[in-house]
Amino acid sequence: MDLREQKYVCTLAELGTLTRAAERLYISQPAVSMTIKKLEESLGTTLFLRKPRGVVLTENGRLLYDGVKQA
Repeated sequence: MDLREQKYVCTLAELGTLTRAAERLYISQPAVSMTIKKLEESLGTTLFLRKPRGVVLTENGRLLYDGVKQA
């Protein structure tokens, strides 16, 4: 997991929507979505639950987020 992916996870977790995260990161929403999807596939777990009005961290997502924030 590289620094860019860590930044995306933290920003998405803190803002709660792909659109707001993309705006904060100055990239497109599909770029955030694809990066998170590829990260989830490489880790073999779901990090975010997609809801109609945003995303929420799963338990594994929370563990990853907490670890990234400490680093």
